Amino acid sequence: MKSSANDRVEKIVKILDENYPQAHTSLFYKTPHQMLVATILSAQCRDEMVNKITPDLFKKYKNVRGFAKAKQAVLEKDIRSLGLYRNKAKNIIAASKKIVKDFDGSVPDTMENLVSLPGVARKTANIVLSSVFKKAEGIAVDTHLKRLSKRLALSKEDNPDKIERDLMKIVPYEYWLNFNYLLVNHGRKICHPGKPLCSECCIKQLCPFSVKFVYEKRSSVV
Repeated sequence: MKSSANDRVEKIVKILDENYPQAHTSLFYKTPHQMLVATILSAQCRDEMVNKITPDLFKKYKNVRGFAKAKQAVLEKDIRSLGLYRNKAKNIIAASKKIVKDFDGSVPDTMENLVSLPGVARKTANIVLSSVFKKAEGIAVDTHLKRLSKRLALSKEDNPDKIERDLMKIVPYEYWLNFNYLLVNHGRKICHPGKPLCSECCIKQLCPFSVKFVYEKRSSVV
């Protein structure tokens, strides 16, 4: 029997799916390794900024072996505009080398193997698995999902791994694959960090934050 939390999440997902029918990653990629690189680059950086540099980056380093052979100082220069470029360059090269050495040049398609790569935690692994391999072994928790999970009272946690565990308990498995993309799309369009557009929100009736936010705005006017 479904709990009330499961029922509410299912209603939220169905409404969001109607409003964002083409929800998917906005990162540019053509191969699994390009998706991995783009996702690593997107840490604390907007996807549109990543998409500005990856077309040229993927032409320069044509495949996983190209990145594995890259010089860190050169790759740092190539991705400098994205921030955290030293650590990102280091992890991309190290992950690429491990893929060549341990996985015969193919990006692994399991959570266990993906998180064994340098610089790859569960969020990155979940995005690669869902976007490229259409596999759901968890739910990617990024800044948008962290914010919306708390506003929707789906988790009280701040740690992404703990938020993911909470979500996996209440989000029906059949929705794990697209859950991140639906909430990310909604976060970008409506549920902004500073001033959420609650009056335009399609799930405001199911959102405790929206009810409280609207009430407080009305009270301040009186």
